[in-house]
Amino acid sequence: MVVGMHRSGTSFLTGSLQEAGLELGKHSTWNPHNLKGNRENTDIVAFHDAMLAERGAAWDNPPAVAPHWTPAEYAAARELIGGYDGVKRWGFKDPRALLAVEGWQELIPNLRFVGIFRHPSAVADSLQARGGMPREQALGLWKAYNSRLLELHGRVKFPVLCFDQDEDSLHRQLDEVLRRFGLEPPATERFFSSELKHHRHGDEKLAPELDALYQALKAIAD
Repeated sequence: MVVGMHRSGTSFLTGSLQEAGLELGKHSTWNPHNLKGNRENTDIVAFHDAMLAERGAAWDNPPAVAPHWTPAEYAAARELIGGYDGVKRWGFKDPRALLAVEGWQELIPNLRFVGIFRHPSAVADSLQARGGMPREQALGLWKAYNSRLLELHGRVKFPVLCFDQDEDSLHRQLDEVLRRFGLEPPATERFFSSELKHHRHGDEKLAPELDALYQALKAIAD
């Protein structure tokens, strides 16, 4: 499972894993806000959207605590997992999964993770440009998702990349991650391209709690 906040490089990471041989199943290869595709399994996204809506939440209004899955939700997720029967190495990406990861861990005991994060200012700029989201809300979402990422990493150690790095450094770390998962880095063309980074963080001073969380994420990045 690829884990990370929206607009934080999860599409880059997932596309790179797919390029190296990971099976994604039913995935999106085009998105008006991401010309290389968001690489999300549409059925899994719909599953998470329904789960959140049932609790009066949404991707941009996350629940305060992780939802307890219902028997019907476990059954629906088993069907989604069954869609990958016979596939040796598969995975999926949906940032919403961070909000409900515990159920997936119960259903897939050997589930492995790879995470990615990005500076809160760049994420807020991207969310504002994409849908006009107010900056305060965007920064609050960044905190909610990345707090969950950090908490998950505290329970289950896994590789984490920082999308703010330059392209060469990012690919060096990515290649290490690919090999760790038994995947072979491509010899020629890479999934990354400049349009994946429309927004870069400047010198904006972060609130202390956001800065502390960002520094904690940087500390666990490979």
